[in-house]
Amino acid sequence: MSDKLNVCLLNDSFPPLIDGVSTAVINYATIIQKELGSATVVTPAYPGAEDKYDFPVVRYSSLATEKQLGYRAGYPFSASKLEAMKNSMFDIIHSHCPFASTVFARNLKEKNGAPLIMTYHTKFNEDIKRVIDNPLIEPQITKFVVQNISVCDEVWTVSKGAGENLRSIGYEGNYIIMPNGVDFPKGRATEEDIEALRAEFGIDTDIPLFLFVGRVFWYKGFKTILQSLKYVSESGTDYRMMIVGDGGDIDGVKAEAERLGIIDKFIFAGAINDRSELRVYYCMADLFFFPSVYDTNGIVVREAAACGLPSLLIRGSCAAEDFTNYRNAILTPNDPFAISKELIHAAKHRELLKDMGQHAMNEVYLSWEDAVKNAFERYHVVLENYKRGITQSRETKTQEILYSSICSITNSIQKVRSITASAKRKTIKTSRTITHAISANIVKKDK
Repeated sequence: MSDKLNVCLLNDSFPPLIDGVSTAVINYATIIQKELGSATVVTPAYPGAEDKYDFPVVRYSSLATEKQLGYRAGYPFSASKLEAMKNSMFDIIHSHCPFASTVFARNLKEKNGAPLIMTYHTKFNEDIKRVIDNPLIEPQITKFVVQNISVCDEVWTVSKGAGENLRSIGYEGNYIIMPNGVDFPKGRATEEDIEALRAEFGIDTDIPLFLFVGRVFWYKGFKTILQSLKYVSESGTDYRMMIVGDGGDIDGVKAEAERLGIIDKFIFAGAINDRSELRVYYCMADLFFFPSVYDTNGIVVREAAACGLPSLLIRGSCAAEDFTNYRNAILTPNDPFAISKELIHAAKHRELLKDMGQHAMNEVYLSWEDAVKNAFERYHVVLENYKRGITQSRETKTQEILYSSICSITNSIQKVRSITASAKRKTIKTSRTITHAISANIVKKDK
């Protein structure tokens, strides 16, 4: 790999909010900045964020929507940020979310002229259903998402299942599969560190330990986790269930565990941001319990595999891609009673779990270094195709006019901010005239 590139990476979530996609963006930026060129991350502002990275992070205005969305919603029409970035000379603009990030990316492309790639990480239609409980509005937002993705010059998905989900919501263009990696080295933590962590939580080595890592929301499969473990407890099998992570539904999960009479089996460790420490948690457990049918790639499942920890997954889910039942994972129907039978068997056959974990480590591991280098090679292909006029974008003339108009308006806003009060009135009047003319042109084109 030769030519270095200047890459702009955008995502709606970023630390201090930790999730699979923000982890992906951090690794893309870190590896590109260190080995392959230059990287800049663009993301919504977050109170208390401290961006101490080896790459620059640009934050734009956001709204406090954590409770509704699980993260802050960005305002992607920041005139000052777009103006400041127009001369950044990006070779590639790569969005990792089809909402505010891709809107900002499209506006930036208007100023910068670089090709735009979109990676589809998550079943965003499920997010929309969860947040917008309105059968009239929901299809319109889904349509907006599909249109936002369709105007990108190339579309990537992180798994086969993610691509199928993208098709199911109405996307008709082409896409390629570009899997995510993990930033853990292949192998286990030291026994000394594992024993120390067990002692910290008072977990006896004779007790089977199940582990979940991730954001604590019901849609991650927590109703299945709770009901399955209720059946395990009723069988008389002892175990501990450790939850590493935080989220909007954690109080509800605790309350339900209390109601079911199994709260004494749970350990809520909170979010662990230190990656070396988190690796010890994976290595301490006997089985990674991840019955999510929401996740499209399940980075946490591959992190577990890197540590030699096998996973219990729902058969046919995206997270279960590349895994084989009883060889490197346990694959089960999405049924709490069936899952409980597997958990009981696993608790009684911990040596078999170690063997599965070793197969998982050797067979499904993909480092972030290899994953990002694969993506970087594709960047060069996208750039060359773009220069030759080859693009996946299905942007209509109307959409092109609309985004050009937005860019013109944000330019006018930035100019207004930098001139005297007497001249502002004239510029505002001109801006309104331009907007009126563009709107009339759009209406004419649509007829």
